[in-house]
Amino acid sequence: MQNSIYHLLLQRVSQHQKSWAMLIDPDKTTLQQLFTIIEYAQKYPPTLFFVGSSLLMHPENLNLLVQELKKHLNIPIILFPGSYHHLSVSADAVLFLSLISGRNPDFLIGNHLLAAPLLKKMHLEVIPTGYMLIDGGRITSVAYISNTQPLPNDKTDLAVCTAMAGELLGMKLIYLEAGSGALTPVPAAMIRAVKENIQVPLIVGGGIRTSTDFQAALQAGADVIVTGNVLEKNLDLMKEFYQLIA
Repeated sequence: MQNSIYHLLLQRVSQHQKSWAMLIDPDKTTLQQLFTIIEYAQKYPPTLFFVGSSLLMHPENLNLLVQELKKHLNIPIILFPGSYHHLSVSADAVLFLSLISGRNPDFLIGNHLLAAPLLKKMHLEVIPTGYMLIDGGRITSVAYISNTQPLPNDKTDLAVCTAMAGELLGMKLIYLEAGSGALTPVPAAMIRAVKENIQVPLIVGGGIRTSTDFQAALQAGADVIVTGNVLEKNLDLMKEFYQLIA
C-alpha cells in the first residue's frame, strides 16, 4: 500500500533522509515517564516509535502505552516483540523478526507460527525483518532469552553473507542489533559493508549512547537508528538525535 509505514520508509531512503526510532520498553516506563517522553517528542519527534522488549513481565502495560502515544502524537508506532504474545491491536505495524544470525528454530520460525493467526485478526502492517545479533561486549537479554550466540563484531564477512541471505529470503528490512545496554555499538565497518551489499533498508541499534555514536552509524550507511536504553536515563539527548536526522 502506498500509505504503508514500509512504503514511507522506502520513500525516505530514496530521498536520502535518515530515520530515528525511539525504543520504549513497557516494563521500564511508568505513565508519568511516558507523559514526559510525549512532551519531549512533541518538540523533538522521532521518525518512529518502536515498542517492546525481549522479556515482557507486564504485558498489560503494552497496549496502554501504545494507546497513550497514539492519543497525543502522530508518530507511527511499530511493535518490537520478543515473543508471539507481545502484540497490541492499537499499534500501526509490527516487525516480524526472524533471528537469522542464530540457529534457534523458535526464533527463526517457531514463534511466527503462533503469531500468524493473531496477526491475521489484528490487521497490523507486518514487516518481515531479518534480525541479526552482533557482539556488543556483554551478554544481552535478547541473546540470553533467544539462546543464540551473537556474530563476532570483527567478522564482517559473516554479517554481510547473513544479511544477503536474509534479503534473498524475502526480508524487507535488515536489523543489526548489538543489544540493549551493549558496551559497544555495531562497528561502522560492518554497517558500511552490509549496506553496500543489500538493497533493503538497514536498521542499526544497541550501544548508541551519544550523538557521536549516532552520527557514526548514520555516516556508515544505517537508514534507521534505534535508541532506547540511553534515553531512559537522559531524555535531553532527544534534541541531539532529532537534529541529526531533521
